Amino acid sequence: MSIASRGATMAVDWEQRIDFPRLRSERLQKAKQALLASDLGALLLFDPNNIRYVTSTHIGEWARDKNARYVFLPREGEPILWDFGSAARHHQLYAPWLPTESFRAGVTPMRGAMPVETGVPDALGARIAHEMTEHGVAGEPLGIDIPDMVTLEALQRAGVHVTDGTRVMLEARKIKTVDEIALLDHAAGVVDAVYEQIYRTLRPGVREHEVVADAQRLLFELGSEQVEAINAVSGDRCNPHPHVFSDRLLRPGDQAFFDIIHSFMGYRTCYYRTFNVGGVSQSQLDAYKQCREWLDAAIELVRPGMTTDQIAAVWPTAEELGFPNEEACFGLQFGHGLGVGLYEAPMISRLHSLDHPAVIEEGMVFALETYCAATDGRSAARIEEEVVVTADGVDILTRFPAEELLVTGKVYVRGADLLADSEARLQTS
Repeated sequence: MSIASRGATMAVDWEQRIDFPRLRSERLQKAKQALLASDLGALLLFDPNNIRYVTSTHIGEWARDKNARYVFLPREGEPILWDFGSAARHHQLYAPWLPTESFRAGVTPMRGAMPVETGVPDALGARIAHEMTEHGVAGEPLGIDIPDMVTLEALQRAGVHVTDGTRVMLEARKIKTVDEIALLDHAAGVVDAVYEQIYRTLRPGVREHEVVADAQRLLFELGSEQVEAINAVSGDRCNPHPHVFSDRLLRPGDQAFFDIIHSFMGYRTCYYRTFNVGGVSQSQLDAYKQCREWLDAAIELVRPGMTTDQIAAVWPTAEELGFPNEEACFGLQFGHGLGVGLYEAPMISRLHSLDHPAVIEEGMVFALETYCAATDGRSAARIEEEVVVTADGVDILTRFPAEELLVTGKVYVRGADLLADSEARLQTS
């Protein structure tokens, strides 16, 4: 299956681009297959990423942290989505890929804002118990992903046996379809453009949060649905990595790194790049070179059949990085799956992969990221690439140049250099 004009988002009649009906159908089928392969009778999903994967519906980032909508997916039959008020009616009108009866209005405890006294939690519990009976799976385990405690207790009062359902959905989402890969590729392409803008923006006098604001604007202009986070870390904030931006003013010679996490049509990026502002020191160059070597060593190993312990083994130990244990530096040398969620299979780290390896499979998409502190005690380099596992290796989705450290801002020319250049011209004249 070939997809033409990657990077184009408009539907046309004259070539095959991303096939959204196929995307919807294949995602739901994969979720059903994973459920049938499990010991669960049904799934109850609150995670917006899982809801979108199963139903191909989305009501914006307002819903991401409220647990305000949920999906019941039985072993046999179509999913049922209880959505926030009139959103259910909207789906009935404009989401014909599921029967109209799949979309229903419903209220959840919304992380305890609707407590037991309102009757809402127990109404939800009774509703799910009824659907378990209607679908012939009463008494079987119900897999759930991220309910709040109020909902969990209500399900237990209703006599529903609840257990983990996240593993089923992660299995369904592990191998990407051709359309998912195309969307992940486009999401990364949007960030390519943002890094071009950041490269042209960085100079002394700019503040970290101004870079973040400017990047967010361009992301949304280019079609992003959600900007989850933009890390902007510079100067003495680079070491240790604080994982958050600030109002710090950039200064000449600063090392600065950025991470852009956004979603396009539900598909995510995690994409670091490092720059220097107006100048560079030897220790900063050395840190970047080492960071790149650790990353390239990991990428070189990625292919079907490789195991995650072999990849993690090429990264330095916590002690070599100056930390007491792997938990203390978790995430600095790291790999994680990408899809509708930021963290999917496979997860790769020295903390867990050495003892619990997973097999790399064709069709996986994941990010690999490395970090190296400079010997100056304040600077650090951070680089990340997103890869698609192919039959014989990888394709890299993240294309903004990162093989060598780029210096941004004004190029300062020393008088001594001009004098030396002038003298050299006189000698050759």
